[in-house]
Amino acid sequence: MQRYFIDEIKGDTVLITDDHFHHIVRVMRMKLDDQVYLVTPDERTAIAGISELGEDFVRLTVLSWKSESTELPINITIASGLPKGDKLELITQKGTELGAKHFLSFPAKRSISKWDAKKAKKKVERLDKIALEAAEQSHRSFVPNFQHLDSFQALIQTIPNYDYVIVAYEESAKEGEATALATLFKQVRHGESLLAIFGPEGGFSVGEIEQLESNKALKVGLGPRILRTETAPFYFLAAASFAFELS
Repeated sequence: MQRYFIDEIKGDTVLITDDHFHHIVRVMRMKLDDQVYLVTPDERTAIAGISELGEDFVRLTVLSWKSESTELPINITIASGLPKGDKLELITQKGTELGAKHFLSFPAKRSISKWDAKKAKKKVERLDKIALEAAEQSHRSFVPNFQHLDSFQALIQTIPNYDYVIVAYEESAKEGEATALATLFKQVRHGESLLAIFGPEGGFSVGEIEQLESNKALKVGLGPRILRTETAPFYFLAAASFAFELS
C-alpha cells in the first residue's frame, strides 16, 4: 500500500488535498475502498480506506492502527562535509531508507563544493523532498529533515546536543582499528542520539580531527577498506541496523 505523511488525524476521517490528492487520484488512480497508510508526526501509522472522491479532495476513513515501528531504536544524525555533485542526494535517499533520523551538511576545509545562502536554500528544499519520497517508499514512520550548517564551527556547536558523537577517520581504518565502533554500539541505549560525522572527498584535515576530538568526538574506522564519502554513511547505518535490530 501507498504511504502518506500527513499533519494530523482527528477522529476517524481525514481529508486529503493538494499533492497527496493528485498522487492518489491522478498517479495511482485509486478508487473507493482502496486502502493506504497514513503517518502522523508522532510516528503513528493508520490504515485508512477511501470513503469519498471529490473534485479536489479525497476523504479517508481510519480502519485500524499499526502497532509495530519501522524506526531504528537509536536516533542517528548523519553529518556530511560538503561533497561534489549530487552525492548528498544519494546520501539522503539511501540514508533515509537505512533509518537515519536527520541529516546535516557543512563546509569542511577540503570541501570543493561551495554553497551560498541562496543555493543552500534550494538544495535543502530538494533534499527534504528526496527524504520524504524515500521515507514513503521504505515505509518509515518518520520523515528525516535536512539542515545545512554554514561553517565547521557550527557543526562543533551542535555536538552537545547528542549523547554520542563519532567521526569516521580513514587513518584509523588504515591503522587497522576495528573495535571502537563495535564497543560504542554496546554502550548506546535505545532512544539515545548519535551524531556520525563524515568528511568530504579529501577527508578531514589534522586540525579538524583534533578539534572534533577535543569536543569528545570518537574516531572510528569503518573496516579495512577506504570508503568513498557517499559510501561511508551507508556502511555505518547498516552496521547500526545489525547491532540494534538484527543481533
